[in-house]
Amino acid sequence: MPVPKRKRSRARRDSRFANKGLKPSAIGACAQCQTPLATHKICPTCGFYKGRKVMATKLDRAMKRSEINKVQAERAAKTQKAPSSGQAGE
Repeated sequence: MPVPKRKRSRARRDSRFANKGLKPSAIGACAQCQTPLATHKICPTCGFYKGRKVMATKLDRAMKRSEINKVQAERAAKTQKAPSSGQAGE
């Protein structure tokens, strides 16, 4: 009958049972958008945590960028339409 050549250390022995205490993590739903997410985390979809907006989402950044682009386009259109103060009419 085979016999172990060396004594198994306590660390090796106990590490075999280290995963017995693991439990599945709790999953809740976002109060704003009902997206499933881990508890005590910011919702990546809407950016809310405990009923407050704490993070700008990708959609928020895109909307802000489009507003800035619209304003810049309006400014560029105004500068092109403005008559020059030169003497082109004489």
